[in-house]
Amino acid sequence: MIKFSPTNIEGVFEIDFFNIRDERGGFVKTFHTGKLAEAGLETEFKESFYSTNNKDVIRGMHFQTPPHDHAKIVYCTSGSLVDVILDIRKKSPTYGQFTTVELSGTNAKGVYLPTGTAHGFCVKEDNTCMVYLTSTVHSPTNDGGIVFNSFGYTWPTETGIHSERDLLFPTLENFKSPF
Repeated sequence: MIKFSPTNIEGVFEIDFFNIRDERGGFVKTFHTGKLAEAGLETEFKESFYSTNNKDVIRGMHFQTPPHDHAKIVYCTSGSLVDVILDIRKKSPTYGQFTTVELSGTNAKGVYLPTGTAHGFCVKEDNTCMVYLTSTVHSPTNDGGIVFNSFGYTWPTETGIHSERDLLFPTLENFKSPF
């Protein structure tokens, strides 16, 4: 069954999805309302989307500000990446700290992120697909971010490919958290 393992960031869980593999391929269950409820996590998700990514792409660190902030479940269906989660909740004992989880199309893992965390990832191979479930509908006016290299994480590539938008986010030091 689905297993939730706490990380060093309160409210962030590494998820081991139920999966079966045989000579035909694999089957992975990525969502189970009852198991989320048992773990005390958000169970109502409003939107799902995915991104396809090339090797060395770094996306992040993204979040939605209140009142459109959201919990998220993320997982990778093909390829592989390092998922990075940053705590940006002012009163959290782990504010400014991060955790990472390796996600791939073969390891049947995901991550649960509560509101007040910024999310990003670094792609390890071409044609990597990342899927997102969010508890609110995306609001472009509530997009926020922290610049990727401002909080102490050493990214696994020195030649990262970034969007211009991601490079213009404030540093963690200059960020005024609404959480």
